[in-house]
Amino acid sequence: MYLPRHFEETRTAVLHEVIRTHPFATLVTLGADGLDANHLPLILDSEPAPLGTLRGHVARANPVWRQLQVDARALLIFQGPHAYISPSWYATKQETGKVVPTWNYAVVHAHGSARVVEDADWLRNQVEQLTNTHEGPRPEPWQVSDAPQDYIEKMLKAIVGIEVPVARLAGKWKLGQNRSEADREGVLEGLQREQTDQASGMLGLTGNLLKGQ
Repeated sequence: MYLPRHFEETRTAVLHEVIRTHPFATLVTLGADGLDANHLPLILDSEPAPLGTLRGHVARANPVWRQLQVDARALLIFQGPHAYISPSWYATKQETGKVVPTWNYAVVHAHGSARVVEDADWLRNQVEQLTNTHEGPRPEPWQVSDAPQDYIEKMLKAIVGIEVPVARLAGKWKLGQNRSEADREGVLEGLQREQTDQASGMLGLTGNLLKGQ
């Protein structure tokens, strides 16, 4: 990932927050046919400190887990908030006109060596963690135990676990740090007027930048 220093985010707690808020990851691996990308939700365990461990599962029919038994290297990409930035929002547009559109975003790359897990108890625990995390806020959360035991056992045999102790985290927060404060304030105002889901997701990050957080 191209990472100019002024866009680099190194605080582990901040990077972990994006992973937990945007847990649907792209898993990039190298197989016999070249690079492969799979998409799956992951659970972040903060242990072992400082970078933690990522856990998820894939379908047994998915060849990626067999690839990982040969070459365990894995890259996991977590896409945080992102939005189109109009040059009309910059104060510089009125001053010189020397502005162009861009795209602001936050993204986290997690690197590590993956471990393939086929243990039934591990798999059930992972599925329960994943389910409870996303069902928890619902008024009547569904639980794995709501389904028949024999059905759950059958479904667990159809998946394989993936565990990645994180060896390195890289975060890129491209929020206009290379622009003037007036331009950044213009972006914040533009995002507020935009009223789209993408713009709403960027508002907090852009506001924090202006506050120096």
